[in-house]
Amino acid sequence: MSELDELQLPGGGFDPFADAAANETGSKDYVHVRVQQRNGRKSLTTVQGIDKRFDYRKVLKDFKKEFCCNGTVVDDPELGQVIQLQGDQRKNVSTFLVNAGIVKKDLIKLHGF
Repeated sequence: MSELDELQLPGGGFDPFADAAANETGSKDYVHVRVQQRNGRKSLTTVQGIDKRFDYRKVLKDFKKEFCCNGTVVDDPELGQVIQLQGDQRKNVSTFLVNAGIVKKDLIKLHGF
């Protein structure tokens, strides 16, 4: 065991990276919905991990029409395809994905402030 494995966190400890380490070996594929701050009050929502059998361009088209926002699909060499939407659309995206039957509610991870 290394020193990091034996490290005790103060105050009973909440490790914010514990679920990330557990997911590396897990078989569940989560859909990660994140929000990133841009300039001032502007924000950007990213959706990552949607099943490959769905066409990202068509999902993006439905997102844009449903939420009245703009967006794009970005190809990342490490993460694969990621959908980016303008504004904080975390709640809208999660309810849309569940209602459309694309992913189950327990497989969606919401991140952000």
